[in-house]
Amino acid sequence: QLQLVESGGGLVQAGGSLRLSCAASGSTFSINTMGWYRQAPGKQRELVAGISSGGSTNYADSVKGRFTISRDNAKNTVYLQMNSLKPEDTAVYYCNAERGAVGGGIYHYWGQGTQVTVSS
Repeated sequence: QLQLVESGGGLVQAGGSLRLSCAASGSTFSINTMGWYRQAPGKQRELVAGISSGGSTNYADSVKGRFTISRDNAKNTVYLQMNSLKPEDTAVYYCNAERGAVGGGIYHYWGQGTQVTVSS
């Protein structure tokens, strides 16, 4: 089994910063892409940033230049540094991990979510 636990969320003022962490534990073998998603009330869950095991990154247009995703493969941990936060960044942020299934396809794993609230 694979478990993902997020931390680092909180309440900040617009323009502030937060750093989210996601620690993977259990069966962490062969994790490929890890990423961060977010979901605001009444909205679909959306990809914020993703990072491959080799370090390639991808960002939603809305966060480019403000957020940075990174990972420490040795520690099985992924981070999201969030700078210049805006009220529209307010959401529950979820850590995600992907790895291949035995019979093909991809398994997706999710953390419990951490609340980020940005006040104006």
